[in-house]
Amino acid sequence: AKVLEIARRLSRGGDLRTDPQEEEEEGCRRHREPLEVFCKEDGALLCAICRESRSHRAHTVLPLPDVVREFKGQIQAGLQTLKGHRDKLLEIREAEMRRSW
Repeated sequence: AKVLEIARRLSRGGDLRTDPQEEEEEGCRRHREPLEVFCKEDGALLCAICRESRSHRAHTVLPLPDVVREFKGQIQAGLQTLKGHRDKLLEIREAEMRRSW
């Protein structure tokens, strides 16, 4: 749910630091319909009406559950990389502290 909320906020050009209570109500701003798919070309969440519009008809779209799964995978991979870097930095710091003593 958190990943989906972040994707929605980013697709609207939102700032991750803003309070979710300040965000406009969820859904398409233009059509007031629920957001159902993610347009890969534009990086935006779309309602069914926007999806069928000329501007998105030829674009690649993914259903939201697929987008959430993809984002989760990317976030987990990024976290693993960061943990590896952190562990390496801690080892270097420990070695430097021992050497300085």
